[in-house]
Amino acid sequence: MSAHPLSFDQRVEKAIDDPVLKKAVPFAQDRLRGGRNTAVEQLGNVEEWRERASAIRSHTIENLDSYLEQLANNVRKNGGHVHFAETAEDAIDVVTRIAKEKNAKSIIKSKSMVSEEIHLNKHLEEMGIKVIESDLGEYIIQLADETPSHIIAPAIHKTRKEIAELFSKEAGRKLSEDTTELCQFARETLREEFLQADIGISGCNFAVAESGSVVLVSNEGNARLTTTLPKVHIAIMGMERLVPTWEELDVVVSMLTRSATGQKISVYVTAINSARQLEDLDGPEEFHLVILDNGRSDSLGTAYQEVLKCIRCSACLNVCPVYRHIGGHAYGGVYSGPIGAVLTPLLEGYDQWEELPYASSLCGACTEVCPVKIPLHDLLIEHRKDQVEAGRPPLSEKLAFKGFAFATSRPSVYDFAISMAHKGTGFIAKDGLITQGPGMVKGWTDVRDLPQPAKQSFRDWWKKEGKE
Repeated sequence: MSAHPLSFDQRVEKAIDDPVLKKAVPFAQDRLRGGRNTAVEQLGNVEEWRERASAIRSHTIENLDSYLEQLANNVRKNGGHVHFAETAEDAIDVVTRIAKEKNAKSIIKSKSMVSEEIHLNKHLEEMGIKVIESDLGEYIIQLADETPSHIIAPAIHKTRKEIAELFSKEAGRKLSEDTTELCQFARETLREEFLQADIGISGCNFAVAESGSVVLVSNEGNARLTTTLPKVHIAIMGMERLVPTWEELDVVVSMLTRSATGQKISVYVTAINSARQLEDLDGPEEFHLVILDNGRSDSLGTAYQEVLKCIRCSACLNVCPVYRHIGGHAYGGVYSGPIGAVLTPLLEGYDQWEELPYASSLCGACTEVCPVKIPLHDLLIEHRKDQVEAGRPPLSEKLAFKGFAFATSRPSVYDFAISMAHKGTGFIAKDGLITQGPGMVKGWTDVRDLPQPAKQSFRDWWKKEGKE
């Protein structure tokens, strides 16, 4: 991926200064989190469900090679085509080759985070192909020329006023902020695109190995139109998005919908087994499944293997205090929130994403709500450890910790430093508070005051009280 035009600090500052984002993100986050909490209460024994879902995902990841082989064999038996893509470039090559073979002029897409991951739209548009996102949220951000700011609600940061302005520009006429009018415009516009599209591209929530089925979970009918009206259907899946059988699918889908939106089940759960058969009234003439690695296999057998259990429910985003204040775009990558802070550096390295593991309070709320029990805050700490061992922290930080280690391992030096702390900070403290700290302390005092060290240290107080 090419470098982001803004640094992490610049992205965060931009987000914090955005008055619309300050209102829109917390509002949507509260609604989604509240729905999840209600669904959990109704379920009653959510920890048992989490344990079972976690066990299913762990078993699948540990046996990924055999289940991928089973899936591929069954897709081919059903008449479909399977393409294994080791890199993003390989996946793009597969899709663009099919588009050239079919002389495609127009492609309709349903929601697919993995296609965002490989920046598929950009490459197709460079070929002169018209690409239309049919998911309402994705359609909105496509018109805004933005990336998703949330995994299940891509336009979570947009207000109705902003959406009305985008749709009005596209329509060539003034549209009101009325939700019904806005949805009607999107529906009428996208229906024309469905009918004209040569290829439909979808993601894959889960693939069932035992039957070679691709399962899509959505609350809009666009996914079914995308996968049935065009003559060619291409599904793109991350290699880990598997379940062995339909029995396991029942568990993970139940956890996905409850954790994502608080629903017992989404409006549409669509299973696709093949292209159109002789007895079918509709459906594509060809079905292609692209199975993408793109760095995922590098996590197998490592401390990060647990992250491959993720079912992309976004529950971690909906409880994260950091995401609440900076939104999704500040993370810079396709995946935001705690899961993005763990996953993005694994897929793309630390060079551009070294700050993400530090974009967390380590409160553990993400781990507590994860439906498949990924220890997200532990993995963030693992990232930090790996960065330190790789020598990535700045020299100032290295020197600071070396100085701290030197002082705390020598009692006499430590006692002297503590005794001088109050006097040493006297020139920057006022009324017992440090409001403008130097160096690394500035990062703290920019947003909160730092109490000045007490005149008497605890050790001195204890020595005195102990004698008395």
